[in-house]
Amino acid sequence: MRLGFLRMAIRNIPTGKEVEKSLRRRCREVTLFDERLAQLIDDMADTLHDAGGVGLAACQVGIFRRVAVVDVGDGIIELVNPVVIESSGEQDGPEGCLSFPGEFGMVKRPMNVIIKAQDRNGKKITVSGEGLSARAFCHEIDHLNGIVCTMKMYKHLTQKEMEKIMSKKL
Repeated sequence: MRLGFLRMAIRNIPTGKEVEKSLRRRCREVTLFDERLAQLIDDMADTLHDAGGVGLAACQVGIFRRVAVVDVGDGIIELVNPVVIESSGEQDGPEGCLSFPGEFGMVKRPMNVIIKAQDRNGKKITVSGEGLSARAFCHEIDHLNGIVCTMKMYKHLTQKEMEKIMSKKL
């Protein structure tokens, strides 16, 4: 639920190697569920859509709290204090990051995950993801734990290699 009196904004996503060090910090748990948190989540959703990504962690916009948003095409999923409680299977595929535009690499992730989190009001929720959703949830939770996907890439891909992989998926 978006609060009508709050204004949404596109936040800046700092990029490149200079931001990598700050992204290696573990984010602090959210304990206050207020209008500022709701505003942050709304801004992150707008920022994610504007950037054309599938996930965004609060630390990517300079807020080191355990908040993430994910949208793989089914609408925004808001995650506050998320934790993977179950995972199964394995997928191996290309991954990129809004904080490192143009950098892509192969990353192994679980095929299925179950996430325990809270919503913007502090209510406990459980969400599950498969395939791309599982990849996005894990990628964003890694961010909240100070892990950057470039650390998990076992093979970096050129732009041409990435385009080739993506054309096969279409």
